[in-house]
Amino acid sequence: MSGRGLSGIVVPLLEWYAGHARVLPWRNDPTPYRVWVSEIMLQQTRVEAVIPFFERFVAELPDVASLAAAGEERLMKLWEGLGYYSRARNLHKAAAVVMKEYGGVLPKEPEALLRLPGIGGYTAGAIASIAYGVAAPAVDGNVLRVISRVTGSREDIAAPAVKREIEACLKRVYPEGRAGDFTQALMELGALVCLPNGAPHCGECPLSGPCAAYRQGVQAELPVKKAKKERRVQRRTVFLILCGEKAALRKRPEKGLLAGLWELPSAEGALSERAAREWLAEQGAAPQPLERLPDARHVFTHIEWHMTGYLARVPEPFGGYVWAGKEELRGVYTLPSAFRAFLKIYGERTGNGPESACGK
Repeated sequence: MSGRGLSGIVVPLLEWYAGHARVLPWRNDPTPYRVWVSEIMLQQTRVEAVIPFFERFVAELPDVASLAAAGEERLMKLWEGLGYYSRARNLHKAAAVVMKEYGGVLPKEPEALLRLPGIGGYTAGAIASIAYGVAAPAVDGNVLRVISRVTGSREDIAAPAVKREIEACLKRVYPEGRAGDFTQALMELGALVCLPNGAPHCGECPLSGPCAAYRQGVQAELPVKKAKKERRVQRRTVFLILCGEKAALRKRPEKGLLAGLWELPSAEGALSERAAREWLAEQGAAPQPLERLPDARHVFTHIEWHMTGYLARVPEPFGGYVWAGKEELRGVYTLPSAFRAFLKIYGERTGNGPESACGK
């Protein structure tokens, strides 16, 4: 890709961005903190889904100091529904570092930003360019796709060396005084026009002139990317254990998938009703008849959970679990979206059964 000039994309791209940029809450006031939070939230998550989470988060935690001082349970509750909870934990850790080492102000140098937990090359470039005007490319999947098509590159964009080369090429053409706009214009073009899966809107693209893929008619073939490994399937059995209107919860281990979050009790494998009864007995439960629930599935980045579910009503609580009612589930305990199907059933079933020693 070296030697393929990109200087010709700068002016048409900035002109297009001026008339087509979406109105987004983090763009209205692009402070370093707001850019940072938005970029972390946008990892693996659609813009439309992020907006309400971002607005709620910065309303409650408006700066680095308030984020650093937030309790973990409150932070997890604010993040609930966004998934990839390690992002929130890294935000928290990084905020503590920024308070201690930078007086509560995010550094503007990409090299310093890269030393903070959870900040990689893309996020460092986004903060530095958008919030501070530094000529620091932020190269994500959208940008890789745009540049691969513009240059007609058939190099594998999943290769770290290719990403580094694109970053170097872009850095040479960053317009003085417009770094933030240029970064966001590249992102926006990839999000709205130069779409993936062979479906770009070339007739609307400001770069159709210099675009090698468009001239050669090979847009559908680019970018080249090595196929991902298939997700590994894990079978689990999830128990919705109700005592009156209270559901049994437990914390997951501090390491691994969904580390440290609350969950509905679960066991490995797809348990038969008999095996499920035995598992409950081992927990100390004395359930009434089990009800088989509809199967559920949840997709993580590299793993799929295929879940068998059972509802068990118990006459009294038993040890090792927290028992939470509707208000506590809504305001205190953070449960990952992996359990959404079973929590929906909880909402439908609570209050319909007989009174028990657990109360409501």
